[in-house]
Amino acid sequence: MAGPLAATGRLIAIEGGEGAGKSTQAAGLASALGADVTREPGGTPLGERVRRLLLDPAAGHVDDWTELLLMLAARAQHLAERIEPALQAGRHVVVDRYSGSTLAYQGHGRGLPLDDVRRLCDLATRGRWADLNVLIDVSIEVGAARRGGRHDATPDRFEAETIRFHDRVRQGYLIEAASDPEHWLVVDGTGTTEDVASAILAGVQERLGIDDAASR
Repeated sequence: MAGPLAATGRLIAIEGGEGAGKSTQAAGLASALGADVTREPGGTPLGERVRRLLLDPAAGHVDDWTELLLMLAARAQHLAERIEPALQAGRHVVVDRYSGSTLAYQGHGRGLPLDDVRRLCDLATRGRWADLNVLIDVSIEVGAARRGGRHDATPDRFEAETIRFHDRVRQGYLIEAASDPEHWLVVDGTGTTEDVASAILAGVQERLGIDDAASR
């Protein structure tokens, strides 16, 4: 399989379980770096429609393989339409979830064969993996408490999953990070928003050698 084209921009994925604070930190990191920010599933008109299908509790039972393939279809479109053009133009991209989430949720969480999940992720992205995955790690209890404190939203399909599922996802993330430390940065997500943001920015700059926007 042909790999991704050479690019000057870097792809940084913000990863973590429900309630980890990914969306806030992805936006903050992108602002600090002067990078594009996007999310998965989503990021394109097609991807956002797939997102609504996947997160809707009213969708009823969704087969695990169906869930995986829908995620990957949205990612393939996201990569072609938004991520790859930005990278080729020299812009850094911060994405709220990427292939690490697929390994953690559909692989470790759902129990689909990890080798198959990894191969399908590689196929859907044409070999484009994140230059760095930033795992914001919080305990299952902290994540559940944060989700419970949101009074303005009904839990989506993933948020409504069992504690056992969320624990498998968290452990899966930690396993993936430990198995590939060159491409993973684990940050304790239990501090203040500002403390976590500082740790992420410092870690990304150290690992990828990226200047923040203010220093350019």
